[in-house]
Amino acid sequence: MPEGPSIAILREELEPFAEQKVISATGNAKIDFTRLKGEKIIEFKSWGKHFLICFNNFFIRIHLLMFGTYRINERKETEPRLSLKLKKTEINFYTCSVRLIEGDPNETYDWKTDLMSDQWDAKKVESLVKKLKNTKVCDALLNQDVFSGSGNIIKNEVLFRIKLHPECEIQFLPAQKLKELVKDAHQYSLDFYRWKKAFELKKHWQIYKKKECPRCKIKSVTAYLGKTGRLTCYCSNCQFLYKKGKIKNNEEH
Repeated sequence: MPEGPSIAILREELEPFAEQKVISATGNAKIDFTRLKGEKIIEFKSWGKHFLICFNNFFIRIHLLMFGTYRINERKETEPRLSLKLKKTEINFYTCSVRLIEGDPNETYDWKTDLMSDQWDAKKVESLVKKLKNTKVCDALLNQDVFSGSGNIIKNEVLFRIKLHPECEIQFLPAQKLKELVKDAHQYSLDFYRWKKAFELKKHWQIYKKKECPRCKIKSVTAYLGKTGRLTCYCSNCQFLYKKGKIKNNEEH
C-alpha cells in the first residue's frame, strides 16, 4: 500500500496538469462521470494516503489500496477505475478506491496530522497520541487520524531508529520517548520521500524485511503484531519494551 510520501510524489507528478479542463471522464468506478466533464481541475492535493483531485465545490478522493497503480499518457490492458482526458494528457488509475465528495477538502481534512504537509503540527500529534493510552505503538503508527500517511515501512523503520519495541503501550512511554516517536515519524517520512524520489528507498531499510539487526548482528524477529496484524520486523535486543515505567530486563535507554 503506497504510503504518504509516495502519494506526495504522485501529487507533484500531476501538478503541471492543474487548471486544465476535463474533456472526458470514464472508468468502472461507481461515480457520476458526467459531473467531471467540462470541469476545471483547481488543484491536486494529498492527505496521508489519499490523493485528491479538486474541482469547484467538490473533489475526487483516490485511495490506491494495496495494489493500486496509475499511468500518465499510457494505459494498462485492464479497464481503469478512473480515466481523465485533458487537452493533451490522459491520466489513468487502476485497482483503487474512487469517491466523489462534495465540498472543500480543507473542511474534510486536518492537514496538521499529515506527515507530508507543511502544516504538520508536532504538538497536536503528540496530544492525539497521548489519548491512545493502551494502544500498542505498532498500531498507533498506523492510525491515519494521528499519523496521516504512515504505513508499514514507516512503522517498522521508525520504531527501529528510536529503539522502541512495537508492543509498547502508549501509556507506558516516557514523555521524551513519546516526543521522539512523533518527531521521527515526521523525519522518516521526509527521508522516505527523498529516497523514493532518488529510487533508493530499499537501500536505506534497516529492519524492514531484514533477517538481521544491523546494530546487534543477531537474527531479527518477524511477526504479525497488534490489532492491525501487519508485518512487524524488530530486534528483541535493542528495541526496548516499556512496562509500567520500567524497561524489559531493566536495561537503561
